[in-house]
Amino acid sequence: MNSRVEQTKAATPADVAMYAVAVLLVVGGVFAFYWFDGQWPNALRIAAVVGGLVAGLVVFMLSHKGRETRGFLSESRFELRKVVWPTRQEATRLTWVVAAVVVVISLIMAGFDAIVQWGIKLLLGN
Repeated sequence: MNSRVEQTKAATPADVAMYAVAVLLVVGGVFAFYWFDGQWPNALRIAAVVGGLVAGLVVFMLSHKGRETRGFLSESRFELRKVVWPTRQEATRLTWVVAAVVVVISLIMAGFDAIVQWGIKLLLGN
C-alpha cells in the first residue's frame, strides 16, 4: 500500500487543453481511417489510427493525470516484483483442484435442479 498521502489537484486549464488535444488526436486518427476509405491503402489508414492513439497518449502523459498515471504504473511494477509467484507444479495442481470443485458443484446444482423439477411436477400433477 502506498504510504504517501497526496492531495488531489484540480485540473488546470492547461491540463484540460491537453486532455482535449489528446482526445482530438485519437478522434482524428479514427476519422482519417473512415474518411480516406478507398483513397488510402489499408496499411496507411491503420497507421493513421495507431498514430492518433500514440500521439494522444503522449499528450495525455504530459498532463498532471499522465504524471500520476506514470507514478502509479511505476509503483505497481515495483509491487509486482515483491509477489511470490507459484511454481508450475503448484499452478497445475491448483488448476486440477479448481476443475474438480467446479465439476462437483455442477453435479450438486444439477441434483438440486432435478429435485425442484420433480417437486414442481408433483405439485402440478404432470
